[in-house]
Amino acid sequence: MIELLGSTIRLSTPLLFAALGGLLCERTGVATICLEGVMLVAAWSAATVNFLTGNPWLGLFAGCASGALAMGLHAFLSITARANRIVSGVAVNILCAGITPLLTKVLFGGTTNTPAIEMSQRFTRWEIPGLKDIPFLGSLFFSHFPLVYLAALLPLILHFWIYHTRAGLRINAAGDAPEALATSGVSPNRIRYQAMLAGGVIASLGGVYLATSHGSQFTRDMTAGRGFIALTALIFGKWKPLPTFGACLIFGFADALQIQLQGVSILGQTFPVQLIQALPYLLTLVVLVTFVGRSRPPLDLR
Repeated sequence: MIELLGSTIRLSTPLLFAALGGLLCERTGVATICLEGVMLVAAWSAATVNFLTGNPWLGLFAGCASGALAMGLHAFLSITARANRIVSGVAVNILCAGITPLLTKVLFGGTTNTPAIEMSQRFTRWEIPGLKDIPFLGSLFFSHFPLVYLAALLPLILHFWIYHTRAGLRINAAGDAPEALATSGVSPNRIRYQAMLAGGVIASLGGVYLATSHGSQFTRDMTAGRGFIALTALIFGKWKPLPTFGACLIFGFADALQIQLQGVSILGQTFPVQLIQALPYLLTLVVLVTFVGRSRPPLDLR
């Protein structure tokens, strides 16, 4: 049970970063189907810079910068160029999925993956003295990579920021009442750009985590649909930080469960591995079909 819960926390982390990054963007009224691409290019940049410099913090900075750049491209196409926001997001996903193996080929001679990062040069687990020795809870909550702790605090930070600060209220207004925001002398598009760049940085942390904490290198298409699952968690969480946190834990649990169930006999029957691996994606479909019509997005997304 401890192993299953620990896996749930670790596997929920990239989903949470992506979902909360998308939340900031979509609160301003801009759809962000490009989360998959943002995470992918961030993972590549983080793994590459981490490998070349031996410094995971430089890798983190590079990943956040490249992810923000990808989200900035989507912002330019959807806000300034007024392209269809869904088409723009798909275009960014395709661009990132194509450019990462191309750059891997140029730098390392293959398209499949970047070289593995040595353990001593990656992020290491932070064990909180005293708390890590608590039976059951210590190993479950107080022995993780630094980005896991940040992911746990981020929903509370965003909840306060969005609902209790002037900047957060302006983000809500950009999505629900942009005309009122413009009347007060604040440009809705400027707020959208700022929120999307910040959201791009947050979503990038999911890719950075996959490449330098959960894993030790970038592999082609390593996000494996997590950007779309995060978008589903955002819808399930009704575009609110704390419910979105809970939704990401549910999807993370489904992913952890499918890993535990592989090769396990259930009622004397062993199910195909491919069917078990599809569990998180089946759950995504069920949530979309069940809840997408009941959630109320920002007015500008409708």
